[in-house]
Amino acid sequence: MSESIRALKERMAEIGHLGRIAGVLEWDLQTYMPPGGAAARSEQIALISRMTHEMFTAEETGDLLAKAEAEAASLDGDSDEARMVRNLRRSFDRAVKIPTSLAAEFARQTTLSQEIWARARAESDFAAFAPSLERNLELVRQIVSHLGYENDPYDALLDQYEKGMKTAEVSAIFETLKPHLIDLTRAIAERAGSGDEPITGHFPIADQNALTSRLAADLGYDYTRGRQDQAPHPFCINFSRDDVRITTRFKEDEWMMGVYATLHETGHALYEQGSPAEYENTALAGGVSSGVHESQSRLWENLVGRSRAYCIYLLPRLQEAFPEAFSGVTVDRLYRSVNRVRPSFIRVEADEVTYNLHILLRFELERELLSGRLRVADLPAVWNARMEEYLGITPPDDRRGVLQDIHWSAGLVGYFPTYTLGNLLAAQLWDTAQRAIPDLEAHIERGEFAPLLEWLRANVHAYGSKFEPNEVIRKATGAPLSSEHFTRYLQTKFGALYGLA
Repeated sequence: MSESIRALKERMAEIGHLGRIAGVLEWDLQTYMPPGGAAARSEQIALISRMTHEMFTAEETGDLLAKAEAEAASLDGDSDEARMVRNLRRSFDRAVKIPTSLAAEFARQTTLSQEIWARARAESDFAAFAPSLERNLELVRQIVSHLGYENDPYDALLDQYEKGMKTAEVSAIFETLKPHLIDLTRAIAERAGSGDEPITGHFPIADQNALTSRLAADLGYDYTRGRQDQAPHPFCINFSRDDVRITTRFKEDEWMMGVYATLHETGHALYEQGSPAEYENTALAGGVSSGVHESQSRLWENLVGRSRAYCIYLLPRLQEAFPEAFSGVTVDRLYRSVNRVRPSFIRVEADEVTYNLHILLRFELERELLSGRLRVADLPAVWNARMEEYLGITPPDDRRGVLQDIHWSAGLVGYFPTYTLGNLLAAQLWDTAQRAIPDLEAHIERGEFAPLLEWLRANVHAYGSKFEPNEVIRKATGAPLSSEHFTRYLQTKFGALYGLA
């Protein structure tokens, strides 16, 4: 490795450590920090964000990058060093467009905003959150103006999470999916009947925590390099490949929310724990994009976790944890229950058929808010009207409506479409994995998840962030991203469950 590339790696490792320190503060904000600490925490995170941005965009970093590029020009374009330098150039060119003062203010504001959102959500009081959301959107628009865009201002935000993806491409995906989803939802509604009701009972939180921790470990989550805690909105965060943490949330009168939130976040965590050790503290580490990341979480949550094979594995563990509620429950009863299709208010609890309609709603509203076509004050009413249009239900309060997601309080405008991209890719990966592992479902029935995890490690995780998202998809599946696998999966699975032609 050349001296210039080595020096650049060392500088980026230091910058990365600063970012991960901020990450620890963010994790604590969502898990253990007392509410009164929000103001001080916002200043702490703003300071680290300013230091990180200044160090990354400094002339010294630019000079090191230029020298490294000159030396990387003679290397194989797909070598680790060449790809690392190329990834850093992209990140550097974006970062230098954003004033340090704006980066710091954005960090400060969104830290405060998350605490305001948590209180507003608990009290179902959108008016209490609205001024904070207004300010968040003002800052997001400023960021867009500095980043620039060719066709749509939303492109600049989407590109932060899914490199190279355009708003027009996402719109085209939803145009293809929407009629399929609405038609399937309506067809199921006509056939829905008994047998798919939720399994109810009392599920003590301590017992749920023990169960979900066991389920995550069985999938391959390494607790010597991770931990599970509780948060208002489940998430996964990593400070290195050897410190990858997940959170979930529980309700004592329901078991599915905790189980499937844990499976979802475990999917994210397995991806980060599988990042190659040699990529640590470089621009090649970790997941390549939010969409590919979501493919891992949605694959383990749904393609695995809601399969009949997984129900065979899961049922005895549920019966052991909650004997009263699950006594006499059969595998078929559990399978129908976890795949119950009904329009619902909460996105993270939505079934596989209706889930992407929740994402479509948010995608549309984000674009309207960003452009100014939709005022923040009008957001709850428009949200409710769109829910009625797409899902046939109207949220009874803002907690189960416009306030349910943390994303806008954290400034994550542009992230929501990656959930749908993740669903499409999860189905495509699942089809490919089934061909590579013919007895995959038999392994899952026995609780043997290593064959699938090893396949994902070799075909997705091993690349870290070295290649572009579309390159990873082609390498893993042999084809570009397509919605066909997902729509076929839904039609086949739910057609059988609900007796559709």
